[in-house]
Amino acid sequence: MAGYKINRVTSDIKIQLSELLREVKDPRVSGLLSIVKLDVSGDMSYATVYLSAIEGEEKTRESVKALNKSAAGFLRRELGARMKLRKVPELRFVADDSIRKSSEILSIIKSFEKDTDEGIKEDGDE
Repeated sequence: MAGYKINRVTSDIKIQLSELLREVKDPRVSGLLSIVKLDVSGDMSYATVYLSAIEGEEKTRESVKALNKSAAGFLRRELGARMKLRKVPELRFVADDSIRKSSEILSIIKSFEKDTDEGIKEDGDE
């Protein structure tokens, strides 16, 4: 039964954090951050937030550094006020490059598809 609560709280935290990240006024934090994944510990003490920025990996790392250094407390306080949780998890932000990796994999797959399509056409011409 506890797993259901963690899953519900995780999805609620993800929604609220997405809204809160847009409100952060720090110029080091990208306005185009997206939450890729959110892991909340079983006792709800810690939440690890995996972020990615549309501007690229360097901007993601810069934003994560700023969030961990100066905005984590603000975001935790605001999260607690919005969600009315008994225990608000401590937030840890991590740069995630899975979007870049997935686009690289997609381009590799497309190149294989292109190669096989050309191979079929060459075989059909003979």
